Amino acid sequence: MKLGFNSAILDECTFEEVIDFAADNGFSCVELCAWPREKATRKYAGVSHLDVDDLNVEYIQDYLQKKNIEISAIAYYPNPLDPDKEKSERIIEHIKKCILAAEKLNIELVNTFIGRNQTKNVKENLKLVEEVWKPIVDFAEQHHVKIAIENCPMLFTNDEWPGGQNIMTTPAIFRRIFEIIPNKNFGLNFDPSHFIWQQMDYTTPIYEFKDRIFHIHFKDIKVYKEKLDNVGIMATPLQYIAPKLPGLGDVDWGKYVSALTDIQYRSYAVIEVEDKSFEDSLDAKKDSILISKNYLSQYFPG
Repeated sequence: MKLGFNSAILDECTFEEVIDFAADNGFSCVELCAWPREKATRKYAGVSHLDVDDLNVEYIQDYLQKKNIEISAIAYYPNPLDPDKEKSERIIEHIKKCILAAEKLNIELVNTFIGRNQTKNVKENLKLVEEVWKPIVDFAEQHHVKIAIENCPMLFTNDEWPGGQNIMTTPAIFRRIFEIIPNKNFGLNFDPSHFIWQQMDYTTPIYEFKDRIFHIHFKDIKVYKEKLDNVGIMATPLQYIAPKLPGLGDVDWGKYVSALTDIQYRSYAVIEVEDKSFEDSLDAKKDSILISKNYLSQYFPG
């Protein structure tokens, strides 16, 4: 596996500073954020270390080669099934720009969310997935790019309630969507932390969907049982959970990595930091990445 990090946590940094940090600290890759340059509507959104509207391909490739860093994927995590049609169309257009940028830069992968219309049920959303996503995946296939959907429900706060803003969250839905969109360039960016707070097994799906796992995240979640006992599972999840650095939450990382070695996963493994304990300064954010790397080094060659 190739260890890297998602660049969203280094939102104050330039492209060059992100790549320099990766190179100086022994990383192999970076999942590079490429949001459109507009006001962010939520935390960790709106970060752009790659401008797909004004892409200097030669400069980017030269800089990466000089620093010996790969881009694991271009990252853009919006809600393409937003009920606001104009907003949805803008999002889809930007996803296509990310796909074209990936092709030009010889990057294999674009990571994103499949989205969800919160006003509709699962069956209705699956119909939307077919209408909206089959053309996008076909477009990516034509340009020799893979699409990986992260399994985050995007259901944490009141504005995402009920239902969340990403429907691809459970093995049952994975199966259904892969039936709807069977293209081999369409798969998962698998993050075990999202299964933890949903009280689901996060290793068995690794075996079932081994051919669809294109990218993985290393992010932990801590469930505070005393808070859960107080508010119940119908509460918004951030009332009883907190994102943590790997090793500081409830994921059994040995069990997770063991399953990945069982299926001989050899691709990108990326630290995603959303731990509020490390947000008060750029130095703290950089420390959070290095603390995560130190913990995970037991699973990677020195």
